[in-house]
Amino acid sequence: MPLKPPPAEWARHRAVWIGFPSHPELWADDLDPARAEVAAFARAVHAGGKGEEVLLVAADAEAAEAAEAYAPFATVVTEPFGDIWLRDTGPILLRGHEARVFGFNGWGGKYDLPGDDTIGERLALGRGRTVKRREWVLEGGAIDGDGAGLVVTTEQCLLNPNRNPGMGRREVEQRLADDLGFTRVLWLGEGLLNDHTDGHIDNLARFVGEGRVAVPVAADNDPNWRVYQDAAVRLRGLGGVEVVPVPSPGRVMRDDEVIPASYMNFYIGNAAVVVPLYGAPNDEAAVAAFAGLFPDREVVGLRADHILTGGGSFHCISQQIPA
Repeated sequence: MPLKPPPAEWARHRAVWIGFPSHPELWADDLDPARAEVAAFARAVHAGGKGEEVLLVAADAEAAEAAEAYAPFATVVTEPFGDIWLRDTGPILLRGHEARVFGFNGWGGKYDLPGDDTIGERLALGRGRTVKRREWVLEGGAIDGDGAGLVVTTEQCLLNPNRNPGMGRREVEQRLADDLGFTRVLWLGEGLLNDHTDGHIDNLARFVGEGRVAVPVAADNDPNWRVYQDAAVRLRGLGGVEVVPVPSPGRVMRDDEVIPASYMNFYIGNAAVVVPLYGAPNDEAAVAAFAGLFPDREVVGLRADHILTGGGSFHCISQQIPA
């Protein structure tokens, strides 16, 4: 029997893992503000018990105690890890009780932190899942599926020699089919400027329904306008895919550098869709756009400035557990 792909993110969740900032040496002055932003995100997903169970993953006893104080409604799971990006280091859960865990090399050798290469297996086993490990490098944020067989990704990431040297397009497509059940790969080109993940798709284009992909429309000062334009053109040229335009935050700076701020790093929970905001002119328009796409859920916009100092946002720090 062919393997079925993972459920789409908008399918019902049993719970969600969310990484809790745990290492002061990594976060420095952003540690406490980032913890507050993570707790606000967790609270929105939990939605007073109407959403899903929140499992805050803390790396040590100090972080676990802080997590309990910041988010008393959540269940705290203490497991050592390098950093909070569980979308990339956590397991990918299939239908039933199977989990897939892939090789992880610190986003192409950039950040080799103890525990990140094993946290996925430990979390999955802790939930009683049957774990099958695949040794090729694949981060969860590099792919996004619609639950019906389509998956979208970027050439910059999945064909990057710093992940799987010598592996070409056809082999990647075959492995996505064999290991995760995807039947069609939608290839986009480059990811966002200064994104250290080498073009993760969850900052660029996301499924918002079967065969429906949201792609940003660049603001006037957006350094990624060519990237967004290329993504939309490629998708429209593939056939059988609807492109849904949403606003972009435009140019967002920190310490005189453009940072990869994106509304596309939203999370789809049972009760709420949580959209990262950056104090940009399009913040309200982005929330309104997603409210139109998910009328059955509350759309919550929350600031994510301090989480972004670590390189990602709400989607990057979470991994859902399908019901």
